Amino acid sequence: MSISESKVEKQVAAAIAGLIILQVVMLGSLYAQIEPHPPAIIPISGIGPFLSVSLSAAVGALMLGPLHSRAGRVLGLIAALLAMISFGPQKYIDPQFPLVWPAVVFGQMCAAYIAFANIRHWRS
Repeated sequence: MSISESKVEKQVAAAIAGLIILQVVMLGSLYAQIEPHPPAIIPISGIGPFLSVSLSAAVGALMLGPLHSRAGRVLGLIAALLAMISFGPQKYIDPQFPLVWPAVVFGQMCAAYIAFANIRHWRS
C-alpha cells in the first residue's frame, strides 16, 4: 500500500469514526430523552437494533481496514448505507431538520466520502 493509499484509508477510517460518533450520540439522546432525538421505532425496525447493526458494521470496517480488504470495504459501504437511513436526504423534509441539520450534513459528507473512496479504490 502506497503512502497515498494509506492516507486515503485513514481518511475513510475517520469518516467511519464520524458516523460512529454521530450514531452513538443520537442513541444516547434517545435513551436520555434529550431533544432532538431519533424515534424509538422506525418503519424498518426499532432504532436500537438498527443502530446496533449500523455501529457493528462500522466498527468491523475499522478493525479490518476500510480499504484494506474486501470485507472491510463491504462493511464500510454497509455502514455508510445504513447511516443514510438516519442522516440521508429525506431528513431535509423532516420537521426536526432545523435542529439536526449539522448531524445530517456531516453524516452525508462522511457517507459520501466512504462511497467515493471505495469507487476510486475499485477503479484502480
